[in-house]
Amino acid sequence: MTGGSLPPAARSLTEPLSHFFRSTGVKMFLILTLALLPLGLIALIASLQAIRTADLEKEALLRVAVTQSARKLTADLQSDRTAIQLTINSLNTADTHICDRLDLFLSSNDAEGGLYYIYDRAGRRVCGSRRTEPEGLDPRERFTGPPAQILTDIPYLLTRIKSRDDRLVGLVYYSRLHLESVADPATALQNRQLSLRQGDSKLVISRPGTALGDGHSSSLSARIDPPDVVLTMTVRDPPATLARTLSLFLPLVMWFAAAAIGWFVVNRLLIRPLVLLRRAVANYHPGEVLEPMRRVRTPAQEIVALGETFREISEDVATHEAEMAEGLDTQRKLTREVHHRVKNNLQIIASLINLHARSAHDPEAVEAYASIQRRVDALSVVHRNHFAELEENRGVGVRPLVSELSASLRGTAPAEARRFGIQIDSDDLHISQDVAVPVAFLVTELVELAMRLAPQGRMQISVQLQPDAPDRALLDIRSAGLRESEAMTDLLDDRYRRVLTGLSRQMRAPLDHDGEAGSFAIAIAIIPEDHTRR
Repeated sequence: MTGGSLPPAARSLTEPLSHFFRSTGVKMFLILTLALLPLGLIALIASLQAIRTADLEKEALLRVAVTQSARKLTADLQSDRTAIQLTINSLNTADTHICDRLDLFLSSNDAEGGLYYIYDRAGRRVCGSRRTEPEGLDPRERFTGPPAQILTDIPYLLTRIKSRDDRLVGLVYYSRLHLESVADPATALQNRQLSLRQGDSKLVISRPGTALGDGHSSSLSARIDPPDVVLTMTVRDPPATLARTLSLFLPLVMWFAAAAIGWFVVNRLLIRPLVLLRRAVANYHPGEVLEPMRRVRTPAQEIVALGETFREISEDVATHEAEMAEGLDTQRKLTREVHHRVKNNLQIIASLINLHARSAHDPEAVEAYASIQRRVDALSVVHRNHFAELEENRGVGVRPLVSELSASLRGTAPAEARRFGIQIDSDDLHISQDVAVPVAFLVTELVELAMRLAPQGRMQISVQLQPDAPDRALLDIRSAGLRESEAMTDLLDDRYRRVLTGLSRQMRAPLDHDGEAGSFAIAIAIIPEDHTRR
């Protein structure tokens, strides 16, 4: 073997390695790695400074959030204390109607109804919420405790207000749910926990499932009024994320970024045209003809063929969409014709009933015809409202249904009940036609019953969304004529009770009657808002 020469086996191993280092991509990778190293060091310093700035901004945001929550909670407590103070200073134990206004005020602020109770020095309850008072406060401490007290055993926050003459005391209980809804900051903070502290007592007011768990956390506190109660907000520090780790090792990331430059040609020839083609397909709407190759320029014939395939498929889809649209338009016209004929038939029936009522001379027969006509009108109102919302497929609007039905009932009321007043308080809700029909009949039956018992009275019809059930609403009908009486019992047994029971069964919900308040209430199924938008 001559000097300087290598055996064939050695040459076979060194030739691929030599070819690898002679590759243009490898040379570019090494050059860019050395060139980007100073920039990587600068980026590392900038990343550390950015992380420090982000931590300071997070602390400032937490301070603003806890201060805002403390102010909101203080304002809510002070508002309720003022209302209680005015009530007990003006309260006359013989007349507790002022308590009804207080109950309405507290109920409007608290989803649980505003638990409050007013006692005199003898321990007698003057007035208060209908719900049972939470157990946890010694009756002997009603007048002697602090203005605000955390009851950890229940758990509630109790505020105590005495009258000007120290004769009465008002107690207000705040649940954790209400406290969190009031103290919830407007700023978006993830993984936060709110708590109240008073001495050694602590009340966590955040919902279950918001525990911070293990890990680092930050806490800031702010005093509320009364000043011996402190609101504390604790935020768990986010774990180390991939982005945070990459920012710390930015020089290494930049080093690997140099390798991506070698893929520039591949990106221009294949990846970028495919991305543009994907965007064109993603923005495609059925019915239009897709022509993605107008925006894509690439020498790769395979991608060009793929774009042409998409165009041919879109042409077929556009043809089918046009046929379906034509069929849908025909179906819509048929539906309108059916609704038009149903409306005409209902009008004919109402006209025939009206003609027979005019020819009747017996008052009982006239009233019977009027009662039948009211129910036909109720069905007609449901049909008109359903047809009005048919194009948008949102169901029957509760508010226009009840409004039109109330106007119709007042128009067909007996002569002695012409001045019968109906007040409507309804949220913007929608119900299906299967629910609208029994609702309309239920309102008709109760309005007619109230008109017969109290012709000169008034009625309040309320339909409010239940906060704990997004697909249910509470229909509440109140009138002085619906209060418990012997005449009402006779009418219910003679005619109305069986109809009301059948309607409640049709709606699959119990019909609750409060004889003292003169109200009938039932939960009805509604169409959720997200379904009405579709």
